[in-house]
Amino acid sequence: MERVVITGVGVVTPIGIGAANLWDGLMRAEHGFAEVASFDTSAYKVHVGAEVKRFRVEDYLPDVDASTLGRATRFALAAGQMALDDAGHDLKTIDGTRAGVVMGTTSGEPNLIETFNDCKIAERLDDMGPALARRYPCHNIPATLAAHYGFSGCAPLMIPAACAAGNYAIAHAWERLHSGRVDMMLAGGSDAFSRITYTGFARLMAIAPDICRPFANNRKGMIPGEGAGVLVLETLSGARARGADIYAEITGYGFSCDAHHMTGGHPDGRGAVGAMRHALEISRTRVEEVDYISAHGTGTPSNDRNETTAVKNVFGDRAAQVPISSIKSMLGHTMGAASAIEAGVCAMVIRNGLIPPTANLDEPDPYCDLDYVPNEPRKHSVRVAMNNAYAFGGTNASLVIRALED
Repeated sequence: MERVVITGVGVVTPIGIGAANLWDGLMRAEHGFAEVASFDTSAYKVHVGAEVKRFRVEDYLPDVDASTLGRATRFALAAGQMALDDAGHDLKTIDGTRAGVVMGTTSGEPNLIETFNDCKIAERLDDMGPALARRYPCHNIPATLAAHYGFSGCAPLMIPAACAAGNYAIAHAWERLHSGRVDMMLAGGSDAFSRITYTGFARLMAIAPDICRPFANNRKGMIPGEGAGVLVLETLSGARARGADIYAEITGYGFSCDAHHMTGGHPDGRGAVGAMRHALEISRTRVEEVDYISAHGTGTPSNDRNETTAVKNVFGDRAAQVPISSIKSMLGHTMGAASAIEAGVCAMVIRNGLIPPTANLDEPDPYCDLDYVPNEPRKHSVRVAMNNAYAFGGTNASLVIRALED
């Protein structure tokens, strides 16, 4: 069985486009929260989101016709190109029959449905042309990447596993590589800012009116966001053969389902516990080895407390010793892209020996009494990181990412 490594990271986020820019923003504890610009929120009680500003896919792929692509697909293409560049790949030397694409999403391309609805109300359906049928289906996101790069080693797959989708996609790619079926995969997640998604969270009264404060006593909810995260995953043997600069190794993953509620996780964190324990088991990692946990950390009371309970259940007496942080305190919740971006950040944490903070954590929730790295980055040697993601329907996925060791 092949070992699987991360050789490239590409991201589009509300606080930075490209891995280096994102990292700099995290180290400065910047945030991307502002009044929503993509649609009118005057009828809502909340008006804040985390949107990507000043993005053009043509800046990263000049030969792409953006008018034929949905926004989430544009994010994914740009992130994929950045990841390939970061990995030092020359497309001319890649055997496309041994490469593939798998992506995750929450909503796919909902902006097109929203535009269709607006045109229907205004009786301007002719304005849509063939755009809806050509651009809306969410499978277009990985299919577009596969077609653009000529990666035909496996069917381009979209995993719509909501807020855990990025981790699910990375885990599926890991299986393909681990079994030796392919040599390289582009894997990650992408979602565009959506009126549909925003309305749903607003109706749940889950959106904060100002900023996101995970694990804080004065938190007021999550902040919807958008973006993409794509990793280049390769077999260790292939990466070494071409002299690649390797970030880290993915040694295992764990999946679970709470089977409890349509939107809320089980209050004792049983689903999160299962995902973490399975990830540790598959990766043959002991709790004593984990140096950092990238939390799901949305900033809602139920998520923060359930996640705290789950970490305590899995890590026992060591739970208070493991640094934990939520970068959603700065990016907002980028939906299906979230855990993919966070997996890339875990790889950068291992490389740089710095942990990003949980921003805006000035008044800790007494129940959330673990080490959540408040407000400032921390210098800390990390050999093993765990990346957690939990989604509506109780869908959970954890990854174990380890510094490469012979």
